Amino acid sequence: MRALLSVYDKTGLVQIATQLIELGCGLVSTGGTAMALGNAGLPVQTVEEVTGFPEILDGRVKTLHPKIHGGLLALMNMPEHVATLEQLGIEPIDVLISNLYPFERAVSDSTLDMTARIEMIDIGGPAMIRSAAKNFASVVVVTDPADYGFVAATLADGQIDQTVRRRLAAKAFGHVSTYDSLVSAFLRESDQLFPEELTLPLRLAATPRYGENPHQAAAAYTRLGTEASRPGLLDAQQIAGEPLSFNNYLDANAAWQAVQMFTEPAVAIVKHLVPCGLAVRANLAEAYEAALDGDPVSAFGGIVALNRVVDVATAVTMRKIKLDVIIAPGYDSDARDILFKKKNTRVLILPSGPESAERRSDFDVRPISGGLLLQVQDIQVDHPANWDVVTKRPPTESQWRDLEFAWKTVRLVKSNAIVFARDHAIVGLGAGQPNRLESVAIAARRAGDKAHGAVIASDAFFAFTDGVELAIQAGVTSIIQPGGSMRDLEVIDVANDSGIAMVFTNRRHFRH
Repeated sequence: MRALLSVYDKTGLVQIATQLIELGCGLVSTGGTAMALGNAGLPVQTVEEVTGFPEILDGRVKTLHPKIHGGLLALMNMPEHVATLEQLGIEPIDVLISNLYPFERAVSDSTLDMTARIEMIDIGGPAMIRSAAKNFASVVVVTDPADYGFVAATLADGQIDQTVRRRLAAKAFGHVSTYDSLVSAFLRESDQLFPEELTLPLRLAATPRYGENPHQAAAAYTRLGTEASRPGLLDAQQIAGEPLSFNNYLDANAAWQAVQMFTEPAVAIVKHLVPCGLAVRANLAEAYEAALDGDPVSAFGGIVALNRVVDVATAVTMRKIKLDVIIAPGYDSDARDILFKKKNTRVLILPSGPESAERRSDFDVRPISGGLLLQVQDIQVDHPANWDVVTKRPPTESQWRDLEFAWKTVRLVKSNAIVFARDHAIVGLGAGQPNRLESVAIAARRAGDKAHGAVIASDAFFAFTDGVELAIQAGVTSIIQPGGSMRDLEVIDVANDSGIAMVFTNRRHFRH
């Protein structure tokens, strides 16, 4: 039996090599791997000794040789293949242990230029892995150091059966496919968002107990590459509570993205992907109180995100109701002690800041029958300089601040989205309704008396005057919306007749 070892990640290398030798396996290896094995005192034959050909082109060509790939691809149950190997003096390879140059690390390393990154594109490694994986009936291929112990133990018990071989081969092809996806994404021009053929490099990060419902299997994958180098929810450190559920991941991400929009202390409370509470205040405790006041009923069992380190005052306030998840950049030691006492509450740490929310090239992916819909995420910040005051009366300074807050918030809400806001806090919202009038009615009802003096944001234009009229009846003083309806002039006339201010943003933020 003979094994070929060629790895960049040398974790567990000497141990698996020693175990293979004990099983009577001869070792063949390349450059740095052979040196590591030799330094450990293990007998190893170099690839150059096998092929009779030196490494060339600064190591670009090492294993691309018939004596390597012939040994990997020969079907040992076919007499003609065996005869060919004997005729050409090629020895079969029974085990391949290989992993690849760390291109994932190279593309995220800003100190490396294009030339250095190109050199980290592995050619020989993927070729060997593909050959061995294709020929899994004759070759055991191992790409993950975590599998070394299992493979060694199985070999020690006898031959590895075809089911295990096939599983290892599938893992190997997945390893190479993810690697190639990283390279493809790196080489693509920035304007090639949607190429004719697209693969996304993903790695399993977590396995929730189940999906949205107990009968659905689920998994969480992290996006690899430069586009995903900034921290995201899957980079969070969990310091308390049970593992996150599928729904926890969705809601925690929505809450965390909401607070990243603000530089001031901000708190978001999310339930079923809807920010039932969101507020900005001078300090975190006040922001939490204001967010909770937006919809205290829905907040029960909700997900809370905060964009500041949680202090004792905020932690004490959060103890008052059941919360499924709390996520923040950090926690004072005393605040931790308080929150750790909350039963069944998951506590997470994740760095905060606007850059954390701008996973620029992450796609919004939606499944449809037979495929996927992809779009770039709606994360571009609208600038008030591009907005138009379309009524006779402009908003007051305080109304402007609330309008900006409401406009940031409304794009987080399911369409048809309506947000009532006052004093930098949500006081009522309507979401996911088949018509905008119903959303206004729900938001006004939830706001109640708080609607008096509030502003309203609508994610898309008012197609009719009825929604505006209902908001005015509820007591709003200003409206912000994209504009663009055939009845814009009628809507503006209603606003003027009521003496309220209206602003057009000229950009829609529909969220299906």
